[in-house]
Amino acid sequence: MDLVTGALGILPSKLLDLLKEEYKLQQSVRVQVQSLSRELESMHAALRKVAAVPWDQLDEQDKVWARDVREASYDMEDILDTFLIQVDGRPHLQPADRNLVKRPTEKIGQLMFSLSKVKARHDIAGAIEEIKKQLQEVAERRARYRVDDVLAKPAAATSIDPRLSALFTKRSQLVGMNMPKSTLINMLSVSDDDMSNKKMKIVCVVGFGGLGKTTLAKRVFDEFKANFCCAAFVSVGRIPDLKKVFRDILINLGHTDSDMMILDETQLINSVRGFLESKRYFIVIDDIWDEPSWNTIRYALDDNNLGSKIIITTRIHAVAEKVGCSYKMQPLSYESSKQLFYERIFGFGSKCPDRFSEISEKILRKCGGVPLAIITISSLLANKLRNIKVWSELCDSIGSGFESTQDMDNMRKILSLSYIDLPCHLKTCVLYLSIFPEDFDIRKDRLIWRWIAEGFVLYGEGNQSLFEVGESYFNELLNRSLIEPTYMLYGGDGNPVACRVHDVVLDLICFLSREEHFVTTLRGDSMQNSASLRSKVRRLSFHSTTWPKMNMSKLRSLTIFSPGTINSVPSLSSYHLLRVLDLEKCNLRDHPCLRFVSKLFHLRYLSLSKTRYPGVLPVEIGKLQFLQTLNVFGTDIPELPSSIVGLRKLMCLYVDESTWLPEGFSNLTSLEVLGSAYVDSGSIAEELGHLTQLRELWVYLAGAEDGGTDENLGKVLVESLGKLHRIQYLQIKSEEIIELEAGSVELSLGNLRHLYVSRTTSLPKWINPLSLLLLSWLYIKVGQLRQEDIHALGTLPALRILMVKGTGGIQVVERFMVSADAFPCVINCEFSDFASVLPSIFPRGALPRLENFEFCIQLEDFCNGEIIVEDLGIGHLPSLQGITVCFHGQGGYDVARKVEEVLCHQAHVHPNHPSVGFSYCDLVSIGNEEDDDMEETLSDEGAGLSLEWIRL
Repeated sequence: MDLVTGALGILPSKLLDLLKEEYKLQQSVRVQVQSLSRELESMHAALRKVAAVPWDQLDEQDKVWARDVREASYDMEDILDTFLIQVDGRPHLQPADRNLVKRPTEKIGQLMFSLSKVKARHDIAGAIEEIKKQLQEVAERRARYRVDDVLAKPAAATSIDPRLSALFTKRSQLVGMNMPKSTLINMLSVSDDDMSNKKMKIVCVVGFGGLGKTTLAKRVFDEFKANFCCAAFVSVGRIPDLKKVFRDILINLGHTDSDMMILDETQLINSVRGFLESKRYFIVIDDIWDEPSWNTIRYALDDNNLGSKIIITTRIHAVAEKVGCSYKMQPLSYESSKQLFYERIFGFGSKCPDRFSEISEKILRKCGGVPLAIITISSLLANKLRNIKVWSELCDSIGSGFESTQDMDNMRKILSLSYIDLPCHLKTCVLYLSIFPEDFDIRKDRLIWRWIAEGFVLYGEGNQSLFEVGESYFNELLNRSLIEPTYMLYGGDGNPVACRVHDVVLDLICFLSREEHFVTTLRGDSMQNSASLRSKVRRLSFHSTTWPKMNMSKLRSLTIFSPGTINSVPSLSSYHLLRVLDLEKCNLRDHPCLRFVSKLFHLRYLSLSKTRYPGVLPVEIGKLQFLQTLNVFGTDIPELPSSIVGLRKLMCLYVDESTWLPEGFSNLTSLEVLGSAYVDSGSIAEELGHLTQLRELWVYLAGAEDGGTDENLGKVLVESLGKLHRIQYLQIKSEEIIELEAGSVELSLGNLRHLYVSRTTSLPKWINPLSLLLLSWLYIKVGQLRQEDIHALGTLPALRILMVKGTGGIQVVERFMVSADAFPCVINCEFSDFASVLPSIFPRGALPRLENFEFCIQLEDFCNGEIIVEDLGIGHLPSLQGITVCFHGQGGYDVARKVEEVLCHQAHVHPNHPSVGFSYCDLVSIGNEEDDDMEETLSDEGAGLSLEWIRL
């Protein structure tokens, strides 16, 4: 079992914090704290070593020891955090609050608080002594029952790699491989650099475990190798022995040298290069796990300009990017999946009996086209054709980790290689995914803020925030194919905003999580994690209908995915160790009071998103001094209580656009995400400028109809934005057209990456290459578009997605010219809701990466002879994949048809043969309808979910 390390990663630093002068611990206690911190660091190092051993090879006593240490670490963290609350956890009174407190009463309160501090210091001294005793007992118990030196260790059983079957599968048993095989052979046959096909071609096959990468590579190898002088198929593996890899290459190639075993790595590389120097060769390097291994192997594979071919397979996307040319392995189609499944159960050419049809479809959906899963499950069912109940039970178990057979264990061994290769902190993050149900779209921001609340994310180097470190964790799991991206940021810039765990991977994660008692999951009316229920429940994922009777005194995390069951939940005030409370989409209409949260002093993450909570947040929420994330988007809460300004550790706040922020919210100086801020006065806009840690900001500017009191809201807002040097995501919405010029303030938004502006008079002057070096995504709706605006947009160095829309009825001042070096990185470009934004010509060099282009044409301009379609010059756009044209006006069908014919011809003669689409609308009718639809989408799916969650 690859064990996670509990709270050991952060405990030593937390202990050392106690040595600060402000806690005034006695000298003897300070010595104990230092000693305990060193002890915990040693334990953490020991646990990391244990975690490097595959789950099926780990000694049972080591598992028990690691579990006991991890449980003790949670207890220690609870004790330390309780001490910090008692000593430094009283909410700070704001001046306005102090005026309401009579002086004698305040003095009594201060005296009582001082006495509680003294008691807390005494208690922590005793608690540290108890912690040391507990750890000593764990160590002694492990030593007391050690039998390594008493009993001879049994001989290691011969372990057969279950992946070997992929190399020796009969061709008649292969399903769904014809199309991937043809695609891969075509990729190998054409060289991008040398059309004479003499230059070496390397293709990487990438995808997560079980998709059939090795099987595909082996089939292509078998059919293709006869065309070469020599060929080799070798495997690398997770822990590579590169000297063995080079020896295997030489042996496969037919090189027989008795001295190979004594050669070092450099000598072996030279031997391979020398042997291949004048030969046309074909080599498959299977199962590469890291870039350094590939770089070293690449040294041996010299390009001798004889048309040699290389295939590598990997689960790691970074390796595929290093190669450059890659084939992403796709799951089998439904028809191929069904064929493979039925043939292995009922025999070749047989049909599925009607009574098994429905349950078979459910099983196939869960297998998700993964050949390894289909083969494994079908092997289990092949001898159970008379018992449909067994089929149903097996179907229900997929994704829960409860089925335990030799076939399932073999499948998990293959999939677990990706898990084993993870560092400890990422193993913890992966196991945390077992909280979420099957086929659940997990928002990136929701997941990362929860990781942070649980203490899984540690500060990185430099000036990175915890969220940015957590985002690097998320990206690494994507890179390793353990999670799949689902929703992508609009425009296709490759930035996922949510992920999903494949069912077969989730099965592995749930299995490991259950073995470690990491998460307790309740599904239906049954307790799916009985082993966990007998021990301390730390994290509860609730999919059930009835609250269970079990030990919950140590509960740290509660997530409810069954919206209608909230009424059966007992008072949560008794779970005072809760750090994460996620009630998203639960029905709280019958729970108008949330005063119980005031007892949850340890709470870091509180989500009431989309609960339609009917009341107001209790003022007692200001007592949650550890709170980092508060999500009340979709609750219809009209305003936040004034006490919230005392939450000095709050980093993420999501509210509805209409929710009023309290005066003094500028005291939330740790805030990194604010979505959104309802700005109806200059004072509110000015307070935003004090939140200098903001990375993400959504602003709703109130117009006169919404109660806005300041005509200069836009100007004051821009002045505040000039102080937010860390801002990366910015959305400015307004129901009225506003002006967003910088005035006397020079805007410095060097970190801004995403910008959305709903309505402004014209392109603000601060949108220029000097201010926005990193801006990659821009949506802006403007009243008019000028030539200088096009020039400013065209020189933004990092811009990839550009959407410029008109506010309706306002004409473009002039047709624009595009310079030869304009828009160097743009891949998607849209100019819409204008009368006409057809450029005169695209010169060579402009928009070299443009894939999709959408623009408008005024038909009257063609009737008057002012526009000639041939001027467009789309043949100069080398990456073009699609064009969409919207015709405005009443120029006549014949004119429109002629334009269509010319553009279709230009697309036909273009090397990429881009698709061409046309639409027609009257400029007067477009108005705000499309914009309203988009803003409704943003409201429903975007607010409170990070600015990235935008599907326009």
